Amino acid sequence: MKHTMIAAALGALALAATPALADEAADCTAGIQFIEAELAKNPTGKVLENLNEALADAKREQGEQEYDECLEAVDEAKDAVGAG
Repeated sequence: MKHTMIAAALGALALAATPALADEAADCTAGIQFIEAELAKNPTGKVLENLNEALADAKREQGEQEYDECLEAVDEAKDAVGAG
């Protein structure tokens, strides 16, 4: 009985976390699109360097399904262009 209750609780937690992960995944994808759009504006100097680094980081973290870290990279890109 105790194991059944624990399993049910863990299942409920997993289901509750699923929408948050989906939101973070979507936000990560949107963030990568934002960075690519900023790069299409042909920035120069340190902004270009920061955007390229943020894009590489965001794509790597997306591939690893580390969406919170992807969003950190997106925030760095937004700071680089003054949109953060």
